[in-house]
Amino acid sequence: MKKTPLFERHLLANARMAPFAGYDMPISYKGINEEHHAVRNNTGLFDVSHMGEFIVKGKEALLLVNELTSNDASVLAQGDIQYSCFPNDTGGIIDDLLVYRLFEDQCSEGEQAFMLVVNASNIEKDFNWVKNHNHFDTRLIDISEKTALLALQGPKAIQLLQELTDIDLAKIKYYTFKKGTVAGIHNVVISATGYTGAGGFELYVEDHNALALWDILVERGQKYDLQLAGLGCRDTLRLEMGYCLYGNDIDDTTSPLEAGLGWITKLDKARFTQKEYLLHQKEKGLSRKLVAFILEDRRVPRHDYPILNLNGEVVGKVTSGTMSPSLNYPIGMGYIDLAEAKIGNNIQISMGNKSLPGKIVKLPFWNKKNDGN
Repeated sequence: MKKTPLFERHLLANARMAPFAGYDMPISYKGINEEHHAVRNNTGLFDVSHMGEFIVKGKEALLLVNELTSNDASVLAQGDIQYSCFPNDTGGIIDDLLVYRLFEDQCSEGEQAFMLVVNASNIEKDFNWVKNHNHFDTRLIDISEKTALLALQGPKAIQLLQELTDIDLAKIKYYTFKKGTVAGIHNVVISATGYTGAGGFELYVEDHNALALWDILVERGQKYDLQLAGLGCRDTLRLEMGYCLYGNDIDDTTSPLEAGLGWITKLDKARFTQKEYLLHQKEKGLSRKLVAFILEDRRVPRHDYPILNLNGEVVGKVTSGTMSPSLNYPIGMGYIDLAEAKIGNNIQISMGNKSLPGKIVKLPFWNKKNDGN
């Protein structure tokens, strides 16, 4: 079992640890609900150093990235970030990822540079996929083991982090980044991204500097009611926003069009992996789609529970479900036959010998107005 550079800090904080994507990771410290509300209302600090990072660098780096990802990386300026996915040979999703257009001051003339941030469970699979398709004048470097990633999330994150850097954080717009000094640590990538919907930043740092950065964030964060946050509340936070989780809501068998990711699937690009398959799927029409739903009952819908229509016929299955800490009722997502997938449709979730009533709703479940429907 792998450990992140912050493993000992999690033990000192009495974190509940569990295996995740090959790593021993903190699931919670004081409790999922308490950590969830801390991130929504104040600020929380996550260790997500298990994520993978690849550098793509060379004269034809853009050609490689654009051929393998569904979104259009050609629109990225240096310092921009893009959400995207790797389509596979059958139009499914190898992984979803972030594409960073790096500053090219350290590149040779005429070169481009990108960082691809991938899910921990897919690091080897993703690296091999990119490597096997690299027929370009481009180098591929896996920096995952040398890179730590801290996610400082929540509405007070900007105030806390601004105390530790001269970079004007207000100028780092959503899905952009800057590189600079934080708490005396150089070469920190400060990224206005996250997986919580609560605002904040993700901080990429060399692994040997992770402890120092973590400790000062924890110390300075006390006046902002910072709490350490584990993967448990990371899941409840992302589901309230309707963000997909690889392995649950998307995988090698789901197309980005079915998953509601048409907005990152640029079918007008000159070429990318399985563009023709996805074009054909769009022209033919989808047979199912990923929907959001709420339940009237207090019981939580679980992965793979059948979704039924009002006649009791199976029309889909649950991919993610939880009791929403912000809304205090069960929420979930799942794939459902297109004919049954209209907003407002009543459905049932089969829980063995009992079916619980639910309704299809718009995403996100939660927003700043606390209007989940």
